[in-house]
Amino acid sequence: MSTPRATLAWFRAWGRAGRFAFAAAAAALSFSAYTARTRAVAMKQVYFGAWQILPGFTLFAALLSLVVIQITITLARGYGLAQFALELVFRAVVMELVPFLTALYVALRSGAAIVTEVALMQMSGELDELRASHIDPYEREFVPRIAASAISVFALTIVSSSVVMVIAYLVTYGASPWGFAEYTRTVARVFGPGALAGFMFKGFVFGVIVAVIPIAAGLDATRNEKSVPVAVMGGMVRLFVALALIELIALAVKYV
Repeated sequence: MSTPRATLAWFRAWGRAGRFAFAAAAAALSFSAYTARTRAVAMKQVYFGAWQILPGFTLFAALLSLVVIQITITLARGYGLAQFALELVFRAVVMELVPFLTALYVALRSGAAIVTEVALMQMSGELDELRASHIDPYEREFVPRIAASAISVFALTIVSSSVVMVIAYLVTYGASPWGFAEYTRTVARVFGPGALAGFMFKGFVFGVIVAVIPIAAGLDATRNEKSVPVAVMGGMVRLFVALALIELIALAVKYV
């Protein structure tokens, strides 16, 4: 495939993802989308995407944050910036690194599964059968997965951020309670209303993107079974690009 055609196909794939996002948002506003079956699908996805991986992901976040926090605090003290070390940890690790890594972790587990599942449904004609039976695939299959993904990423972000903040206290002050006053002042200074709202909004957007782009990519599959791995690969690449762009935009808005 020539470069111009490949570039055009790339833009078309993003356009289809955008149209799907608008259609899914419209379906989510419909009360008919909230049935017992859709709730069951959503809860199953939350169990698979969040609860089942909670112990392993928490351990991973704890170990990674321990290393990053120790390096950050050691370097800050080495440059005579010890008074800013904890604030730097909160701003860099808790508010930026943790949400991004959480979204990537869920994307590798749930995102890949979602795009494969939707691509197989498209290839087998299951989605066409739903439409022929006057059942909206958006309300029956897509909206529950998007909602579950948003809940999973948001919940894991909150849990892992809490773990990181506990570790940051222990690394900085040890088991002594005498650092609690300074610690809480730093927390209040960093997590103001605006910063906290942005943190929560970014976690929610990450969660939605982790499902929207894979589902849109899965719908690109055809009845040819060879189209399934192509759809999976393309969806995961676009998902990584989207998450990276969101993080870069968030950093630009906050610090540029």
